[in-house]
Amino acid sequence: MRFRLTRDQEALREGMRELLGRRFDGAALRAAAGAPARLDRRLWRELGAAGFFALRLPEADGGVGLGLPEAVLVFEEAGRALLPGPLLATHLAAAEVPGAAMGETVVARVDGGLAEWLAEADAVTGDASGALPVRSVDPLTPLHRVPGPAAGPADPVAVLLTAAEQLGTATRACELAVQHARTRVQFGQPIGAFQAVKHLCAELLVRAETARAAVYAAAVTAAPVDIAAARLLADEAAVRGARDCLQVHGGMGFTWESEVHLHLKRAWVRAQRGGGNTESEEMLAVELLG
Repeated sequence: MRFRLTRDQEALREGMRELLGRRFDGAALRAAAGAPARLDRRLWRELGAAGFFALRLPEADGGVGLGLPEAVLVFEEAGRALLPGPLLATHLAAAEVPGAAMGETVVARVDGGLAEWLAEADAVTGDASGALPVRSVDPLTPLHRVPGPAAGPADPVAVLLTAAEQLGTATRACELAVQHARTRVQFGQPIGAFQAVKHLCAELLVRAETARAAVYAAAVTAAPVDIAAARLLADEAAVRGARDCLQVHGGMGFTWESEVHLHLKRAWVRAQRGGGNTESEEMLAVELLG
């Protein structure tokens, strides 16, 4: 089985990276993190016009007509840029909620007892009755806690696209660590020359590329057990990767001028979505024992 991207898939990824680099670069990210969380409706509509939300809708229904592998690529880029907003919820609701496909309607989703961006949403999927705002570790992801019975098994597509976002964060953490290791000088040489820093950067790369192989493979097979494995690897790559990147940066990584700590905080929040560690581990355990 071949997992090499096609030219169209590479063009899709580069186009999304160019759009986000132009509309939500590092300066915009830091500015957004330093202000009260507000959704950029203009950017949301631009994403809709670019086909982000309607990517998997059939062309006959006004969508782009692509599949899960292509959705993984654009969500990976969104994770790499730390794009805020209920991207996953709006993408999943594109077929049912009027206006969601074009980015005219913002949709929030109750997922595992949590709801992201509930106050800013025009529509909500799931029962959000009794939702209470809670303090979020990520300043770019306002949260509500939703009481009620435990949710059922998570939607596999939602689990995989969350893994894709985590993969984007893991990739960006690796890039930031290597960049800092090359430019930060201590004792007359770049810190990347020191063995301890080399090991951290190497481990960042290995975890990210292992997660990439698993996420891309799961996008092709769409098998729930493959998606569970991909989610576990991607969560680990994002959380541990951001922590190691923070270690490479030292005290500077905790400052608002650096985006490193924002990646770690977002990775923590994503890891709490449905289909996270416990659910994916249990699915893999059943598969192995069976």
